[in-house]
Amino acid sequence: MPSEFSRSIKFGNITYSLYSHSFLHFGQNVAHESLRASLVNGDFSPAADSLHKEMYIDPCTPKGYFPESSNLSLGSVAEKSKYISEFKARGNFSECRSAALTLLQKGKERCSYDHCYLGSVFMPKLRGKFLATENFFYTSKFFRLRQRAFLSDLIMAGKHFCEEDWSKLKKKHQSLYEEDLLRYCFSSAYIVALLHDSLEIALDDERISFANQVNDIPLDWALGAFILQSTSISDVQQTDWITIIMSSDSSTLISITAISAILMFAAWSISKWRKPQLKTVYDLEKGRYIVTRI
Repeated sequence: MPSEFSRSIKFGNITYSLYSHSFLHFGQNVAHESLRASLVNGDFSPAADSLHKEMYIDPCTPKGYFPESSNLSLGSVAEKSKYISEFKARGNFSECRSAALTLLQKGKERCSYDHCYLGSVFMPKLRGKFLATENFFYTSKFFRLRQRAFLSDLIMAGKHFCEEDWSKLKKKHQSLYEEDLLRYCFSSAYIVALLHDSLEIALDDERISFANQVNDIPLDWALGAFILQSTSISDVQQTDWITIIMSSDSSTLISITAISAILMFAAWSISKWRKPQLKTVYDLEKGRYIVTRI
């Protein structure tokens, strides 16, 4: 594994070598916005739409949906107006999955390693169990899938949702915000494109577990970041501080020595000041020693 992707984490007496990389812009919500931008720019256009070059055909939005300007995160007002006037929702799971895969493989031609699963970034082949958290978990929960559901189950649920009429979906899920409900078509297709089409996890693989906690311990990106940051700080603190001091210039060493001497003298003076002065005398009448404070 290339050193820039390797991190050593020590728990007890065991040291683990972990792969670590932040895949910026690959989060589901950001990827969804990237898809909308690519539609406007003409980066993605199904072959069947060759006769509709002047329209933005969105395969990841259920048919019957009409966007509002306030719900778009596109650039200028003119760009939003153009998108709304020429937008056409056409929920199609297969085409949405293809569009998601295009986003995930963007830049793959620049891969300098033997194989790149996502873009041009090195990533080792996944082994062992795979915990699908955050949006993966919430998507599986929305579709009422089992914790160890197959990706093939998600395909069936996503296909049914994507190709349903928007008015029926809103009526069925009245408790959800429209913006949240709108994302589940893309989310289901994106998960399949990521785990199966990109990372090559089989559709019937039993290693995948959709969960947001293990043994009642919450799992999220912040926990991983905390572990990584903690180990980094620990490594720095274990550096030989004497070596650091000795490598400093002479003025720094003189200052440190002087300050240390002053602190030691101050501590000695305080201890002497706080120590009580006692006097011991022998009482001849009572036949015993008496200790008195001076």
